[in-house]
Amino acid sequence: MKITDVKIFPVNEERLKAYVTITIDDSFVIRDLKIIMGHSGLFVAMPSKKRKDGQFKDIAHPLNQETREHIEESVFKAFEEEAQAMGESVESLRKAE
Repeated sequence: MKITDVKIFPVNEERLKAYVTITIDDSFVIRDLKIIMGHSGLFVAMPSKKRKDGQFKDIAHPLNQETREHIEESVFKAFEEEAQAMGESVESLRKAE
């Protein structure tokens, strides 16, 4: 699997840092991944849907750690490039407001 495109859509919220769209093998798109500031740093949240019981359930997600790491690596690289293009450091975006 090759991630052929990553689009970052920065947001100005306390915990939510960006929405992300990835394209896999130039043929499959996954929208609404999120870069979120958690208690131990940034992480990539998969797209999810709120269920009737109020819990959130992932709509799409990796089936193994290797794939998760591959996605996160690609997303964080694009996030860093976007931050630099906006004239910000990733460190400033990593800080909780």
